[in-house]
Amino acid sequence: MATWSSIDSSGASATGCVSMKPRPIVLIVDADKGARRLLRQILEPQAYRVFEADSAGRGLEEAVQWRPDVVILDPDLPDLDGLTLVRSLREWSRAPVLVLSAQEREVDKVAALDAGVNDYLTKPFGTAELLARLRVLQRSAPWITDGPLLIEGDVSVNLATHEVRLKGHRVKFTATEEALFYMLVRYVGKVVTCTHLTRCLWGTDAENKIQDLHVYIGSLRKKLENNGGGVRIKTEGSTGYKLQLANGVVGEAQQQPARATAA
Repeated sequence: MATWSSIDSSGASATGCVSMKPRPIVLIVDADKGARRLLRQILEPQAYRVFEADSAGRGLEEAVQWRPDVVILDPDLPDLDGLTLVRSLREWSRAPVLVLSAQEREVDKVAALDAGVNDYLTKPFGTAELLARLRVLQRSAPWITDGPLLIEGDVSVNLATHEVRLKGHRVKFTATEEALFYMLVRYVGKVVTCTHLTRCLWGTDAENKIQDLHVYIGSLRKKLENNGGGVRIKTEGSTGYKLQLANGVVGEAQQQPARATAA
């Protein structure tokens, strides 16, 4: 399972050993098994690691687990509109999303781009063009900001390097812990409902994941609060959770408009 602290941008592991740069991960979310098979045949010879999902709910689960470098999405999914999936993904992930769709209308393309999609390619497509668009998406790396996002006491979060540091040392998160922490950081100082958090993390299976959410919150508290980092995750009754800063010191997070989250 990929984590922020496993390999840094230079290829050095958390233990200081030099490792080879991992192959980029592509997540394919498409209800059509044949389409997924075709994309896998195209991508694997190009050194991509490929994971698949046939529904929006499964796609969110795979995204949380594997933290893909690129998501390829056909929005026509059986359980949830694909653009709703993109909006949930955008709550915690900056992974570029490429839509592959048979829909050619301008209104569909505009809706996808407004939802947070980075690029749109209609089916059928050419292999060379698909690979070129993936290369562009990887180079552009949208939504990555330079410098610390949040600084409080001995805790710093840096989007550019995918690092959370506590007293100068990287904090090791699981993929789900990382996604959850990112959502709380995004709405720092505001209550985020349990319903919203579970929907963003687990999609259509959210109603069965409330207890899991509490467990992950407890794990985050153990890693951050118990080590005296100055960050507190406050429980707001039965409604949700709020990331509280002891001194209210926020870096670039102030530049990103925070909004109250509806259930």
